Amino acid sequence: MITDFASAKKNLQKNGFLDIAVDVRLDLFAEIKRLKKEKNAILLAHYYQEPDIQDVADFIGDSLGLAQQAAKTDADIIVFAGVHFMAETAKILNPHKKVLLPDLKAGCSLADSAPPELFKKFKDQYPDHLVVSYINCSAGIKALSDIICTSSNAEKIIESIPADQPIIFAPDRNLGAYLAKKTGRDMVLWNGACMVHEIFSLEKITRLKALHPGAKVIAHPECEASVLEVADYIGSTTGLLKFSRRDDAQEYIVVTETGILHQMQKDNPLKTFIPAPPNNACACNDCPHMKLNTLEKLYLCMEYETPEITMEENLRLAAKKPIDRMLEISAHYGL
Repeated sequence: MITDFASAKKNLQKNGFLDIAVDVRLDLFAEIKRLKKEKNAILLAHYYQEPDIQDVADFIGDSLGLAQQAAKTDADIIVFAGVHFMAETAKILNPHKKVLLPDLKAGCSLADSAPPELFKKFKDQYPDHLVVSYINCSAGIKALSDIICTSSNAEKIIESIPADQPIIFAPDRNLGAYLAKKTGRDMVLWNGACMVHEIFSLEKITRLKALHPGAKVIAHPECEASVLEVADYIGSTTGLLKFSRRDDAQEYIVVTETGILHQMQKDNPLKTFIPAPPNNACACNDCPHMKLNTLEKLYLCMEYETPEITMEENLRLAAKKPIDRMLEISAHYGL
């Protein structure tokens, strides 16, 4: 590890982050708080980030909440503790603000499953279809879409579209199939998926349920249909969190990325939250991309205002239209 910014910047594209040694005596919580104040910066963090990052953030949320916060902030700098497509969304909505991401290699398996050039060919096969894309996609896919959605608002967005209007849903086939079942719409689905939400097995959840007969299974709709069929509640990241607050069960088997358990436990200290599948050596229910961000990388990106998200203006404008439409529909439904 090196000690100067100039050398670290030269290696930025290779490493994805500033590989600068951080003094172990530094109070990183205090330093990040200082930098936020000095630079008029806001720190947005996804629920799947490590607990320390969640605890130092100004706002913690799912994709919808983070997009809404990015759209209305008056900060000069937006620091996004999440993955690349989330920081891209913040830049799309804030072209004149500096948007920082602690590690440029914090990508997304779901976003990567839909290359824009291939999706364009797919879309061209259905010229009469309206494209609804899950926000977990690249700016290139957003630019090819008519409306963006999140797992929080997807059902309302699908229902807002006239019944005779054919729809392509991308990139998550599991969320698309769940929405088709919920809304009764026959949608054309792009064949993409999230590596974390696909790893959960029905067999392991059934075994856990037998060990914890009083536990409720709560699952994210990116999971496969067989898993969703045994869930007591299906919802977005925020939906799962809210359900755990209001429900009267004392144990929950949580079928999504483990980062959410930090907030669940903080909100419900007397309840038990069990990750599915059980913790094991492979950490299969952790998103390796989300977990690339660390408190040290976060401090360095704020101190040196690098790595920064940049975007070509024509792409940004094309990607902004379907996001604006999503925010309009969400506001209409009070989401």
